[in-house]
Amino acid sequence: QLVESGGGSVQAGGSLRLSCAASGYTYSTYCMGWFRQAPGKEREGVPAIDTGDGSTYYLNSVEGRFTISHDNAENTLYLQMNSLKPEDTAMYYCAADLFRVTACGAGYVPDFPYRGQGTQVTVS
Repeated sequence: QLVESGGGSVQAGGSLRLSCAASGYTYSTYCMGWFRQAPGKEREGVPAIDTGDGSTYYLNSVEGRFTISHDNAENTLYLQMNSLKPEDTAMYYCAADLFRVTACGAGYVPDFPYRGQGTQVTVS
């Protein structure tokens, strides 16, 4: 089970930190990430992280502004979002590829088989 929190409304230039609490599994290494979907647009993978070696992968438009991290002890995924722009407005979903059925990269996150219910981020 993946449960997101931390979304909200901010002004452009502001920051938000999203969290994703994972439970119900004990696999040690896997790929996790965030994807977003705005109304009328395709799902877009934002960042991904390999929980085994800590490698991270970012969508070009968020690199340098967003930071993905994973707390292995707490089994929680985070997304720190700084310098937010109106075009970052979307529903953000946490997703996991426990069995590594796809490659680990931002572009693959929307296809990960496990995902949460999403949290809304609105930037005005």
